[in-house]
Amino acid sequence: MQIGFLNFYSGVLNVRQDRADLIANNIANADTPNYKAVDVNFDDALAGQMSDPSSTPTAEYRTDETVGLNGNDVSLDNERVEDAQNGGLMEGTATFLRQSTADLITALRPNPSGN
Repeated sequence: MQIGFLNFYSGVLNVRQDRADLIANNIANADTPNYKAVDVNFDDALAGQMSDPSSTPTAEYRTDETVGLNGNDVSLDNERVEDAQNGGLMEGTATFLRQSTADLITALRPNPSGN
C-alpha cells in the first residue's frame, strides 16, 4: 500500500537535501577561481522525484550573480540566505511529515475503550 502524502513529502525532503548539498558546495568553493554557483529548480526537481524517485535533479548554473575578478560568481551572503531558507523549509517539511505519520499511526490503532 502506498500512501500519497508519504511519497510526496519524501520527494520534497530528497530535493531539499540535494539543494542543501549544492548550496554547501557553492559555499565551499566561494574562493575557487572560475567556479560558477549551481542550484536546482525546485519545481522541476520535485516533478522528477515524483515520476522517478531514484532520479537526481539536474543542477543549473545561477545567472543572477556578479562575477568577481577571479571568475567566481558565488556570493556568500546570498548562499547563506538560500541555505537558511532551504533549511527552514526542510525542517518544516520534516515536522509536518513526523506529525502526519504519528496521526496516521494513532488513527490505525484500535480504540482500547471500545468506543
